[in-house]
Amino acid sequence: MIDAYGRNIDYLRISVTDLCNLRCKYCRPEAGIKKKAHEDILSLEEIENISKAAVEIGIRKIRLTGGEPLVRKGILQLITRLSRIKGLEDLGLTTNGTLLGENARNLRKAGLQRINISLDSLNQEKYRRITRGGNLADVLEGIQAAKAEGFSPIKLNVVLIQGFNDEEIADFARLALTEEMEIRFIELMPLGEVYRWDLAKYLSNKEVLRQIPELVPLPGKEHGSVVKMYRFPQGRGRIGLISPISSHFCGACNRIRVTSDGKLKPCLHSDREIDLKNADLGNLKNLLMKGIYTKPENHAAEKTGFVPGKRNMNQIGG
Repeated sequence: MIDAYGRNIDYLRISVTDLCNLRCKYCRPEAGIKKKAHEDILSLEEIENISKAAVEIGIRKIRLTGGEPLVRKGILQLITRLSRIKGLEDLGLTTNGTLLGENARNLRKAGLQRINISLDSLNQEKYRRITRGGNLADVLEGIQAAKAEGFSPIKLNVVLIQGFNDEEIADFARLALTEEMEIRFIELMPLGEVYRWDLAKYLSNKEVLRQIPELVPLPGKEHGSVVKMYRFPQGRGRIGLISPISSHFCGACNRIRVTSDGKLKPCLHSDREIDLKNADLGNLKNLLMKGIYTKPENHAAEKTGFVPGKRNMNQIGG
């Protein structure tokens, strides 16, 4: 569907849960979050209905996020249902990877096509600190399991954090030399917990290019892509830079988001939401079209006096 500014909105991100088995410092408060009542979270049927309605109005790509989507009860059943929606061309999932080792095979059988894995350090102690207790070995096992099941290319999402992983940029990038992986460096975004944490930890993607000057930019961009792609001259994989702060990409944005409690967010950086919960299929299409048509031209983080959204990333799904 075309929005008011001529953008083709064909990508939907759905947070299937706000729960997670990690507590990353920029995503969740140390004390955790209050668990929502079961009836306040979208049911599997509601997620399926939203997805069907979205595809009927032109959505072609759906990504399941969280929280950690693999802690959602019934996630395999949901993926099976979504994979059967006629007209849906791409079904992906973003995970922290800790539960992927035991789930990769069943995810593939259920019909999942793509996997993104969030990983901010290749050092066990630093990984434990940023996740408040996570085990890096579980993630590495999950990556290998996903590769064994034929998920390709696996994409690693690395949030750049000043003074934390800026010394690991080259280590992450080198993975794209020998592996058919996509390493995506993402600038820290001013959302929820980040504002309460430490905005001084923001690091521009320009640092990646400064540290690795031999990267070669790849020509062209996929429709709606917010990633600028690079590669090593002899590399097997690719390096992606996602720069929502230093290089705004609103003009190319092709996505909308649905939170775990059923709120449609036309823009990640806005508190404007449309309630989809309990709506029937016909009304869902109208609400989705309303959200798409009223999607703002630019995100609020570009404006002077910007006040961040109230929701943490675990509630929105990134």
